Amino acid sequence: MNIMIVTDAWEPQVNGVVRTLKQTMHELKKMGHTIDMITPLEFKTIPCPTYPDISLSLFPGKKVRQKMEAFAPDAIHIATEGPLGIAARAYALKHKLPFSTAYHTRFPEYVKARTGIPLAITYKFLRWFHDPSLAVMAPTQVVIDDLESYGFTNVVLWTRGVDLEIFKIQESKELNSAHPIFLYVGRVAVEKNIEAFLELKLPGSKWVVGDGPALNGLKAKYPEVHYLGVLQQEKLAKVYAAADVFVFPSKTDTFGLVLLEAMACGTPVAAYPVTGPIDVLGNSQSGAMNTDLREACLEALKIPREVARAHAEKFSWRVASQQFVSYLKPIESHTTVKSPSLA
Repeated sequence: MNIMIVTDAWEPQVNGVVRTLKQTMHELKKMGHTIDMITPLEFKTIPCPTYPDISLSLFPGKKVRQKMEAFAPDAIHIATEGPLGIAARAYALKHKLPFSTAYHTRFPEYVKARTGIPLAITYKFLRWFHDPSLAVMAPTQVVIDDLESYGFTNVVLWTRGVDLEIFKIQESKELNSAHPIFLYVGRVAVEKNIEAFLELKLPGSKWVVGDGPALNGLKAKYPEVHYLGVLQQEKLAKVYAAADVFVFPSKTDTFGLVLLEAMACGTPVAAYPVTGPIDVLGNSQSGAMNTDLREACLEALKIPREVARAHAEKFSWRVASQQFVSYLKPIESHTTVKSPSLA
């Protein structure tokens, strides 16, 4: 099957959405599918206000139409709600082509944290965007329930996986600081609630891996913390393996791929009992969840690395990608897609 994936989130961004799409594309190719992508790399872009790491494509309609017509996809998946996603949505609706979409992140909560815009306004936009989709893919049942409570329909479960060959238990001296070592990996942004971790009084040392708009401010406020930038997967795996506890302070993530990566390396998780950690950890003993994040951190120190690894092994990218394919909506004919006008 020829599958067109449209995403506003792509390289050089390093986040869960990009990693999910890359892994899914890799698995789909192994399954025999042909993949083409529409990403910001092909367009003139401007930095997203308040988040310059995100590139917003300018006037993408014409090129989106051209790429669609040239590839003649058997199925269209729109991964994000940005300019490219909106252009692809408009094209599909104009030519009466079925498509699926995905809900990766708690966008309304992020917007409220950054701008103060009420949740109801952003969710209204998201309902408009996803309403024509024949399958809105969400990463957990809790997220599905939340979206349905806001009036979404046709929401389905698309879970996540972890590369167990890269992320594994191994000897590592990558973090040369006092033990126990508490580690955060992810975007360094206000919506990730990182300060809830950094302000904790914990033994040993703290590390932050990643980049984002809040990084300079946190470095100035917490100079005793160790900071690393964005890392390639192989080195990141060694960093996870060198840590004693992976701390996940976010209260807004829909899943949290980093939870799986950490546990695959044998590093137990400390988190709040909220969506994301609840869905990933479940009733397993691979992490500690507590409304008191410090207590969760100290409890996680008692968890054997083998227990964390065993739970991560339950998550497979192949299974997740098979789910993805099952939700795609085939296009019966390409005869109606040729048009000189903009989508």
